[in-house]
Amino acid sequence: MQKKLAAEFFGTFWLVFCGCGAAVLAAAFPDLGIGFLGVALAFGLTVVTMAYAVGGISGGHFNPAVSVGMAVGGRLPAGELIGYIIVQVVGAVAAAAVLYLIASGKPGFEAGGFASNGYGDLSPGKYSLLSGVVIEVVMTAFFIFIILATTAPRAPAGFAPLAIGLTLTLIHLVTIPVTNTSVNPARSTGAALFAETGAIGQLWLFWVAPIIGAAIGAAVWKALFGDE
Repeated sequence: MQKKLAAEFFGTFWLVFCGCGAAVLAAAFPDLGIGFLGVALAFGLTVVTMAYAVGGISGGHFNPAVSVGMAVGGRLPAGELIGYIIVQVVGAVAAAAVLYLIASGKPGFEAGGFASNGYGDLSPGKYSLLSGVVIEVVMTAFFIFIILATTAPRAPAGFAPLAIGLTLTLIHLVTIPVTNTSVNPARSTGAALFAETGAIGQLWLFWVAPIIGAAIGAAVWKALFGDE
């Protein structure tokens, strides 16, 4: 169990540090900024690399919503769920703290949104609370459905990390303008703690919606394909 928790810590750290780091440090860099596409790819690549690195140890969740989905889908013992969630949040906060330390070394640095998630005035496109709820639930549900499907015994072996990472990239490409993309409560928590906005006051949405979506996605997959 200690190895599983360590794997989840390092995997979540990598996801938040590189994914949010791409947004904070590189997305709008003068003349050479990577933009939305670069940030989306960064998040997807974090999952691909760490899923191959430590997925065989812990399952490669790096996300409380994924862990909830795996528990609902019968892939994670219920007794391990809380431990997974705790180390994922700790890993995310640690990554955000290191990223803040690095980013604050730039003259005139202001944390601003710090890659945090939000709706209304804190949404990149000023989308409403309802828009945020719907897109986070729907995208997380499909994310969990795809994870369960690609890691099932009948799926082609060895390709799941690629499919999952590309799915996360696609999710970001669609949802960054709406909520700055969560589908991951740990990632949202780490960024919100260091943002100089009201992100912490909206953090509840990025726990509630992804977890509801995860449960829905897992329940649908289990009902349709869980006996295969």
